[in-house]
Amino acid sequence: MQMSPRLAVSGRDGFKLKGDFMADKDSTELGELNVDTENLYQEETFTDLRAASVRRHTPVKTDGSRDPGRATMYIGETTLVTQMGPFPVQFPIEAESLDEAFKKFPEGVQAAVGRLNERAKELAREEASRIVVPSAAPSGPMGGGMPGAGPGGKIFLK
Repeated sequence: MQMSPRLAVSGRDGFKLKGDFMADKDSTELGELNVDTENLYQEETFTDLRAASVRRHTPVKTDGSRDPGRATMYIGETTLVTQMGPFPVQFPIEAESLDEAFKKFPEGVQAAVGRLNERAKELAREEASRIVVPSAAPSGPMGGGMPGAGPGGKIFLK
C-alpha cells in the first residue's frame, strides 16, 4: 500500500513533508493510523509521455468538493538517465495553473539538478575532510605505515 505524503509550502525548497508517510513513529499497528482530514488533496498526474510529468494537488474538503481556502500545489517529476542508471527527480513548481507549471518545468528540473549537484559536492567535501588515522603497522621500507611516520604509525611533529 503506497500513501502520498502530506505537503506544505515552506521556504526556498518549496514543499516540505509535514508528518510521516505512514503512521506516527509511536504507532505500530495499522489500527492506530489517523487521517488528517483538514489536509486532504486530490492528486492528478499530467504527462507528455516522454519526459515531463506534473502532479497537481488540489485541496479538497472531506466531501470531495474544492477547498478555496488553500492553494493548489504542483510537483514536477522526471527521470534522468545517468551512468549509474535511471535517477528520479521531483521538485516543487510555484504556479497558478497547469499551463504555467509546464512552462516552468524546464527551469524546475535545472534548479533541482543544481541542488543535487551542490549536495553531492558537499558530501564529497565532508568525506574528503575526514581525519585519516594512520595504521598501527610498523613504519619503514618493508613495514608499511605512513612514510615519515614514527614507530607504530604515529606522526611526530618537530
